[in-house]
Amino acid sequence: MMGGFAEGFGGGFTSTAAILVLFILLVIISKTFLI
Repeated sequence: MMGGFAEGFGGGFTSTAAILVLFILLVIISKTFLI
């Protein structure tokens, strides 16, 4: 999705962090819609 941004930010750590951030955002969004 944002591969260029992740590469510019540096390394495999960013892809792992991006997956974590996307997962957290997904949880927050689903909680918001469940209210």
